[in-house]
Parts: sequence; structure tokens; C-alpha cells
Amino acid sequence: MPVTPFGVLLRGAMEHRGPLCVGLDPHRALVESWGLDYCLAGVERFALTCVEALSGQVAVVKPQSAFFEVFGSGGVRLLERVLADLRDAGTLTILDVKRGDIGSTMQAYADAYLGTDSPLRADAITLSPFLGYGSLRPALDLAEQTGRGLFVLALTSNSEGPQVQHAELGGRSVAATVVDGVTADNAAAAVRGELGSVGLVVGATVGDAVQRLGIDLGAANSPVLAPGLGAQGATAADLRRVFGAALPQVLASSSREVLSAGPDVAALRAAATATAYQLREVLAP
Repeated sequence: MPVTPFGVLLRGAMEHRGPLCVGLDPHRALVESWGLDYCLAGVERFALTCVEALSGQVAVVKPQSAFFEVFGSGGVRLLERVLADLRDAGTLTILDVKRGDIGSTMQAYADAYLGTDSPLRADAITLSPFLGYGSLRPALDLAEQTGRGLFVLALTSNSEGPQVQHAELGGRSVAATVVDGVTADNAAAAVRGELGSVGLVVGATVGDAVQRLGIDLGAANSPVLAPGLGAQGATAADLRRVFGAALPQVLASSSREVLSAGPDVAALRAAATATAYQLREVLAP
């Protein structure tokens, strides 16, 4: 039975609910700011409150796997529940795992997060291409088969990123070669007039790097996950300056800016919908 590609689902969710991805990041300071103990039970209360507030309200929820893994098997079981509950509610998920490896190990990561029957399956995952874009092929192939998506790191917002991402390889920056690979993998979707299912991660705080490195995000036909909104310093207006003509492809990510409105479900939901509305105005073509 044919599957609907992730890019098509994402485009519909962004148009219907606004171009906002809320990061579900239960780190210690945020959990404790809700008056909860930083333990598995506290993180469970935090995470399930977020699921209740955000399901059906935003385009995408992005759980950060590390904040669940830190609690061992119990944390992983909770992550499985969060993904299942969001899936049952019809809300798209991006699991932030930033995996990147080679050969059979990369295939195992792909099976774990993109396989149809895996309890850890998400609608999309983040990947690191810095062992070479071609090393991601097992995940790229499986995502295409299962209708899932990928977001590949290209220009990240951390200060160390440029040491690798801006470095030149044969006259092209490493980041630009990553975008070249994504562009090729999204070519068939472009022919069909659809948004590609292989996305890019480009920080909202990277300044003029996209233009300076000669990167054409529009031609990549990719969704662009843009972290850095709010607590990391980027404003909605910064998105217009960073992404230019690729604005309709941008899915802005915010975590602390939205989640600090908890633990009240209604207040959390209101913060998310207000942020999504603001982004819709800024990112409108």
C-alpha cells in the first residue's frame, strides 16, 4: 500500500497549524521550574503534560532523546509512550537523536527509529552527516520506503559548528556539500511538486552564513528545521533575515520559550498557539 511521504504530511501540518515545532526537552532546570522533582516520575509528569497540551495544536513536537535516555530503560519506555501518544493524537514527531554512523550500525539506527514496527519509531529523526553524507544511505533508503522524514545537520547554531561546517572541500563548504546531497535526494519530490522528505537543520542564529557560503536552500526543496528561536537568542524577525526566499520551507523550533508557560495545560497550549500565529505572520510568503 502506498505511503504518504513525510514532506507532504509536514506541509499540510504547517499550513493548518502554523510553522512551529515545539521541542520536548525535559532537562533538569525546566522540570524543576514546574515545581517537579527531577526524577523519572517528575519527567513523566512533565512529558505527558506537554503531550496533552500540544497534541493537535502545533505542527510538530520534537522530543529530545537524551533527556529520556538519562533515566535508563524507564526513560526509554517513557519516550516510547510519548511517541505513541502523539502518533495516536495525529501530531507529527521529530525525534532528536542526531545519529550518524556507517554500514550495519547506521542500518540498525535506521531500523530503530524509522522501522514500521519499532516501538521507538517517529515520523522523522535528526541525523549527523559528518562521517560523509553517503554514510546516511541506510536511513535515507528506509525513510523513503516507510514514508518517514529525516533532518540532516547542515549549519548548526553552536559556536563550534563552523570549524567543520564552514571548512572547504574542493572549493565548497562542508555544509554546502550536505545541502547538495539533500537536494539530490529531494529531486523526485520536486518533480511531483511536493516538499521533500529529507530536511535540513539550519540554526536561526547563523547570521549570514547561508548566503556567504553560497547555499541555495530553496533549490534543496527541503523542510528546514530552524532551532534557536526564543531562549537561544533568535527572534521571529531573524528568521526572515537568515532564510530569505526559503521562508515557506522553514519549521521554526522553540522549546524553553513555550514550555516555560507550564505546568498549566491551558497556559502551555496558549503559549504554543500564540507562537505559531506569530511565526505564520513572519514566515508568510
